[in-house]
Amino acid sequence: MLSRVADVLVPAVGRLSVTTDPGAELAPGSIVAANHTSLADPAIVVAALHRFGARPVIMAAAGLWRVPLLGRALAREGHIPVVRGDRRAAAALDIAAEALEQGRLVLIYAEGGLPRRRDAAESAPGTFRSGLARLSERTGAPLIPVGQAGARRITSGSTAKQLVGLVTAPLRRPDLHVHVGTPLELTGACAVRTAQARTAVTNAWRTAAAHLREPAALTA
Repeated sequence: MLSRVADVLVPAVGRLSVTTDPGAELAPGSIVAANHTSLADPAIVVAALHRFGARPVIMAAAGLWRVPLLGRALAREGHIPVVRGDRRAAAALDIAAEALEQGRLVLIYAEGGLPRRRDAAESAPGTFRSGLARLSERTGAPLIPVGQAGARRITSGSTAKQLVGLVTAPLRRPDLHVHVGTPLELTGACAVRTAQARTAVTNAWRTAAAHLREPAALTA
C-alpha cells in the first residue's frame, strides 16, 4: 500500500527521475541503504524502487507507529520500528534479519536521523551508525546503495518552513532524482563494513545530486 501511495503522492509534489549503475539489480534478500536528508525522502525512494517492482520493508523511527492510520498501515505491512538509543534497537535487527531470510528487501537509513541544517541544499551523507554493518555481518546480505537528491526542496528547515514547502510543492514541482548503485558485499570488521557502506551510498548520492546540478556534488 505504501508503495502505491508513494506512486501517487510523489508525482504530485515533484518530478522524479531514476537512474541505475550498469549491472544494478534489486535482488531478493538485499539490504537497501539510502541517504536521509528530509521527511520526504522515504516516499521518494519507495516510489523509485516501486518502478522496479520492489516493495521494501522499511526500518524507521518508532514514533511513526504512533501516528494515526500511518502507524496501523506500517504495522500491517511488516515495516520495522526502530527505538534509537534503547536496548530495543537490537530487536529491530532481529526482525530485519528475518525479513531478509524471507527474501524481502530491507530499506535502512544508516545515518540514524535527519541533518540539523535548515537550508534546502544538498550535502554528503553524515556518519553511519553500526546497525547496517551488524545486519550485513549477521545475514551475509548484499548491500544496494541508493542515493537521492531533491527531497529537501520539498521539506527542510523549521516545522513552519516544512509545512509551507509541502503545501507549495505541487505548484513548484521541484526536480527529484534517485540513483541505484551496483550491489556489493560488505567485508571485514564492523567499522570497515560501515565505511564501505557509507562510501557506496555517498557515491550514489553524488550521482543523484549531480543529476540535479547541486553544487555540493559538482564541487566534490
